[in-house]
Amino acid sequence: MLVDQLFISNKKKENAKTNERWSRSLLKSISWRIIGTLDTIVISYVITGELAFALSIGGVELITKMVLYVVHERLWNNVKWGKK
Repeated sequence: MLVDQLFISNKKKENAKTNERWSRSLLKSISWRIIGTLDTIVISYVITGELAFALSIGGVELITKMVLYVVHERLWNNVKWGKK
């Protein structure tokens, strides 16, 4: 049964598209950055004890890392290594 599941899982991967649309990459970036930014805000607040400062750090981090993630994701989408 486990072997069957692995085989079926591999078949689905073979049939899946290897390229993503820009909109998908952007949505993934936004959802991941929300999680990452909340983490940064909490850590900044714990370290500084100042909510306004923690929110400003989180705001800057949100924008810069979202842009970097989209660029990173799109560059990796062009790399053929590891794709079938």
